Amino acid sequence: MFIEVCKSKIHRVTVTGADLQYIGSVTIDEDLMDASNLIENEKVQIVNINNGERFETYVIRGKRKSGDIILNGPAARKVVVGDVVIIVSYASMDFEEAKIFEPCIIFPDTETNRLV
Repeated sequence: MFIEVCKSKIHRVTVTGADLQYIGSVTIDEDLMDASNLIENEKVQIVNINNGERFETYVIRGKRKSGDIILNGPAARKVVVGDVVIIVSYASMDFEEAKIFEPCIIFPDTETNRLV
């Protein structure tokens, strides 16, 4: 049996931009991607702490050390610049493997979106 478990989590970052006219996705500072073990085009769930919205999109690599968390395309309607979000990705794995798997969870500074 395979189950889905949390693979990566960026806990509490601040939305720095919302671009409705972009094709779609979430742009994430490359430092945060590396630290949380996310890769470009990976599917993620965005949880908006300010309004309770939960939605899925995919990751685009942002400029390193920029602190960028930018929601693009239709996802831009689900946030306001300044909202605090949690970004989560999941992995499907064997039940026994899942019991010992350790997700990569990071807690950046919410004001700057930088690693502390």
